[in-house]
Amino acid sequence: MDADVTDSPPPEPDHRAGDEPRPDTPTPDDTPVRDDTPAPGDTPVPDDTPGEAPNDTPTPDDTPGEGQGNRRRHWVRWTALGVSCLVLAAAGTGWWFYKKLDNNIRTDTTAAAELERYDKERPPPGAGNAQNLLLIGSDSRSGSNSAYGRDDGGSQRSDTTILLHLAADRKSATAVSLPRDLMADVPDCLKQDGARTRAQFRQFNEAFEVGGAACTIRTVEKLTGIRVDHHMVVDFSGFKDMVDAVDGVEVCLKEPVDDRQAHLKLPAGRQTLHGEQALGFVRARHGFGDGSDTERMDRQQQFLGSLVRKVQSNGVLLNPTRLYPVLDAMTKSLTTDPGLNSLKDLYDLVRGMRGIPTEKVQFLTVPRKPYVYDTNRDELVQPAARLLFQQLRDDRPLQVAPTGGVEKDKGDGNARTGSPERSDGSSSDDKPDDPVSPSPAPTYPGSNAAVGMCG
Repeated sequence: MDADVTDSPPPEPDHRAGDEPRPDTPTPDDTPVRDDTPAPGDTPVPDDTPGEAPNDTPTPDDTPGEGQGNRRRHWVRWTALGVSCLVLAAAGTGWWFYKKLDNNIRTDTTAAAELERYDKERPPPGAGNAQNLLLIGSDSRSGSNSAYGRDDGGSQRSDTTILLHLAADRKSATAVSLPRDLMADVPDCLKQDGARTRAQFRQFNEAFEVGGAACTIRTVEKLTGIRVDHHMVVDFSGFKDMVDAVDGVEVCLKEPVDDRQAHLKLPAGRQTLHGEQALGFVRARHGFGDGSDTERMDRQQQFLGSLVRKVQSNGVLLNPTRLYPVLDAMTKSLTTDPGLNSLKDLYDLVRGMRGIPTEKVQFLTVPRKPYVYDTNRDELVQPAARLLFQQLRDDRPLQVAPTGGVEKDKGDGNARTGSPERSDGSSSDDKPDDPVSPSPAPTYPGSNAAVGMCG
C-alpha cells in the first residue's frame, strides 16, 4: 500500500446549466428515509425538524405550567406528611387517655376468689343474655371521706345497695333498692384479717362491713335467688365527681332542708346540686320528712333517674370532650370484679344500655315492712317479694308507678298483678271456649328516669 494515499473525499462534480441530473440524485417523490443513527465518534445534532417535539426534556423554567405542577406535587406530599403526623399524634393521645382511664379502675380479686369458693352454692345464671349487677355505695370514712364521720379502723358499710337487672333484649333496666336496715340471713364470710364470721340473721348492711363485696353478694343471692353477674363499689368522692362532670343535677324541694350530719343546707324550690350538695342530698335522713330510710331510698332513686336523664339528654355519650370527664370520675370511683375491670368491658356495658328509653329505666324498692321484733328494722313482705324476684330471675317484664297509683291486694303488700276474672265480673271456668287472657305485668311502687324530680 502506497504511504501517500489519503482518505480525502473526491471533489464534487461541476454541474453546468443544461446538464442532465445524475441518475443517483433523488427526486422530490423519491426522498429516502432519514437515518438518525449517529456514526461512531460523531456528535449527535438536535433534531430541529419543524412540527416535531425536541428530544431533550425542558427544565421547569423552559415550559410554562410545568413549574406549577411540580410545586403542587410538593405541596401534596407535605400535606400528606402533616396529616400522617396529626393522625399518629391523635392516636398516641387517644391511647394515653384510654390507658389512663383503664388504670383508674380497681379490681376486687378477693371477692372473686371468695365467690369461686362457694360457686356450687350460688344460684344458676339468669335467662338468656340478661345480666344482674349489684351496685354498692360505700360509706367508708377512710382517706378523703374522713369528713363524713369517724374512721373506726377502716371499716365500711354499704350506705346504698341496688340490684340492677338488664333485660336480655336491652329494652329495659330495673333497679331494685335493698334497704340497709333489712333483716337478712348473712352467711359465714371471710374478714379482712383472714378470720371467718359465723352465719347469722342480722341487719343487711352489716354484710359489707364484715365481709366486703363477696359477703354482700352472697347475702343478696341467698335473699333473692338471683345470681349476681357483676358488682361495682362506688365511694363518696367518686359520686361527687360524677355529678360535677355532668354540670350538676336539678332537684325540686317542697321545704328547706337543714341536716348537719349530712352537711346539707338547702332552700325550698328548684335548684341544681353539685358534688358536695348532691352527696348530702342522697345521704341525708334527718332533714327530710320523717327521717326514714324509706324516704331516703325514694330520694336516691329520683336523683339517679335525673342523673341518667341528664347524661342521655345533653349529648354526653356522643361528645368526647364531655364524655371524658364523666369517664374519668366514674373509673376513679369504681372497684369492680375482674369481668368489668377494663374500660372496654364498661364501654360494652354502657353501649348495651344507651338505647334503653328513659321511661324503661325503672326504680323501685323491694317490698318490705317494719320488722315484727324491732320497728327500726325492715323485713320482706310476702308473697310480693317472691313474685318480684321471680320476675327478675325469669327476665319477665314488670312495671312501676307512683305510690298513689298502685293498688294493693288486701293489705298484704303485694302489687296488683291481674286476675283471671272476666270483664263482667264472673270467674272464668277455664274451658277451651272461654280462654283466660294473659295476666298483665305486675306493678310496683316506684319511678322511672323519664320523670324528673321537678315534674
